[in-house]
Amino acid sequence: MRVNNKVALVTGGGSGIGEAICMRLAEEGAKVVVADINEANAKLVANAIGAAAVAIHQDVTSEQRWQEVVAEIMERFGRLDILVNNAGIAIVGSVEDASLADWQATQNVNLDAVFLGTREVLKVMKNSGGSIINISSIEGIIGEPGLAAYNASKGGVRIFTKSAALHCAAEGYPIRVNSVHPGFIATAMVTDAVGSMSEADGVAFQERIMANIPMGHMGEPLDIANGVLFLASEESRYMTGSELVIDGGYIAR
Repeated sequence: MRVNNKVALVTGGGSGIGEAICMRLAEEGAKVVVADINEANAKLVANAIGAAAVAIHQDVTSEQRWQEVVAEIMERFGRLDILVNNAGIAIVGSVEDASLADWQATQNVNLDAVFLGTREVLKVMKNSGGSIINISSIEGIIGEPGLAAYNASKGGVRIFTKSAALHCAAEGYPIRVNSVHPGFIATAMVTDAVGSMSEADGVAFQERIMANIPMGHMGEPLDIANGVLFLASEESRYMTGSELVIDGGYIAR
């Protein structure tokens, strides 16, 4: 029970990687708040977990809602030990054809929300301690020509994580802040991104991706959930400002 009796908030917990994270943390003893803009999905995940989980509606781009969610967690549990900033979107578009609206929507969900969540949670963690885990991507380390907004947002999460980690250490807060960088994981987000391309572009994209994964296959949400569990537990007690890459060797070339 590696996170026994800890309270975890997971954004975007209603599907994909977020769902796997919620399940894995609960399996190891955590009480999990499954937060998602799709409350129905959040409830399905919470119900699957059972008594150790509660579903909550959250628009991560809303500063007010972040304040409300943290207050509700403190009222219900009296503590918050783990924050996983996982909610994210991916809109296909290069620097030449991406719209400003798509660019701004991507930054709002993928980057601004991570700032809002981290800042709000610091208020309750600074005395009791905790672990903040920001889900970035290998696309925050390397570039992809057709994902300009996504690259920018995830690169921002990567560097913001280091800034927040250094701030907490400098202030003496017992809070660790780390980022996780998934490679290509078999989720609806990847499927939807490919589906938004032309058939020819989608096939070419998938062939190129698969040819460049040394391990020869996409990862599963559980692979990322296991990494998050490690960063949430005391096993990673000497890690902060670090990047955990889980990508089948994709960026090792």
